[in-house]
Amino acid sequence: MEVLDRLKELQKMYGWSDYKITKEAGLSDGAISNMYRRKTTPSLYTLQLICNAFGITLSQFFYDEKEDKNKDIVPISPELKCLIDNWLELSAENRELVLKLVQALH
Repeated sequence: MEVLDRLKELQKMYGWSDYKITKEAGLSDGAISNMYRRKTTPSLYTLQLICNAFGITLSQFFYDEKEDKNKDIVPISPELKCLIDNWLELSAENRELVLKLVQALH
């Protein structure tokens, strides 16, 4: 998987412009645009900042559904991340209620 292609894919998924990801990641102005224009791969440090901005891990950044479809890896969409984040804040009793609700909806 090409890093810049994956970055473009994530930007499209999140609806983020080059400017938006630059600001969210705390990068210098034009950093993302320069990477695309020069076709350069970001450093590991820069890539970690980008992943932090998206709220994903490096592992999730490099996850390729086509290559990894037979593995027990679940891609985390923004919606699923929101659910997980909220789940972690629930009490044990409320988690049980949510599970019952989900099972009833299934």
